[in-house]
Amino acid sequence: MQRWTNHVAAVQQVDVLLFDDFSAHCLANTVEPMRAANTLAGQALYRWRFVSLDGGTVVSSSGMEVTAHARLADCGGDLLAIMPSYHFLRHDTVETHRALRAATTRYGGLAGFDTGPWLMASAGLLDQRQATIHWDEIARLEERFPEVEVLRARYVRDDDRITCTGALAAFDLMLELIGDTHGQALRLEVATLFMSAESAGAAPEAMLARHRVVARAIGVMQANLETPLTIPEIAGRIGRPRKDLETRMKADLGATPATVYRRLRLIQARKLLLESDISVSEVAMRTGYDNPSALTRAFKSEFATTPRALRGSQR
Repeated sequence: MQRWTNHVAAVQQVDVLLFDDFSAHCLANTVEPMRAANTLAGQALYRWRFVSLDGGTVVSSSGMEVTAHARLADCGGDLLAIMPSYHFLRHDTVETHRALRAATTRYGGLAGFDTGPWLMASAGLLDQRQATIHWDEIARLEERFPEVEVLRARYVRDDDRITCTGALAAFDLMLELIGDTHGQALRLEVATLFMSAESAGAAPEAMLARHRVVARAIGVMQANLETPLTIPEIAGRIGRPRKDLETRMKADLGATPATVYRRLRLIQARKLLLESDISVSEVAMRTGYDNPSALTRAFKSEFATTPRALRGSQR
């Protein structure tokens, strides 16, 4: 089991309120980061349910059917994610308003995904709050609900109300929530798990870091896992002073560049151990360690297990 989580935090219950024509992409980007966090932590950090107003089956915009686990009225938890997506005005009803207002007494927070913020605003849940919505609907939201301060942002967190623009932003938001609750190291590992080589080279800042300088530094680190650079070399390659890089990385990821670099190398080592049959010696070489013993010491310090024990537990 790895040690990068806050074990004091209780298991978070997240319910997703689905309406017909919801976005399956948005749903996956909401749930999969939680599933990955559980897997990587080796324990249940999150539980989730799919709910609907009547407890029945809902159908996505692509025709995927999801049978709700329960009615919204019978549920409560830490966060309710509201996900109508397409044709959302069909769901802008008195029944929906009542259900959402009642949910505020049973959930620690409410989050509107995609066009979900419209239903929240219509129910009076965003009055005098900052919020965003899918960018196709920003102008209409501003006009219809002048009491809401509408921002053009990927997502907005205003106390116990969260609003999010769409599927890609949903993934970023879930990463941030994971980082806030369980630490930036786990957030970094979850983000890295979902990155392909193409996405890593194209826009690492979209997943790994909020600040562009930090994202560029991480990009350099990822490109040099086998033959690690010094931190001054990394700072030089991105054209920033070392102290500036250290300050920004601590603020963004809660750790020094050296610590983040080591974690990236160990994340890659863990991936190779779980997804390939190459020897531990080869894994050590590919992640910048002089020998298997050096890798084992670093690996055990971070994950509280050895490379051989981890691989053995998967067989």
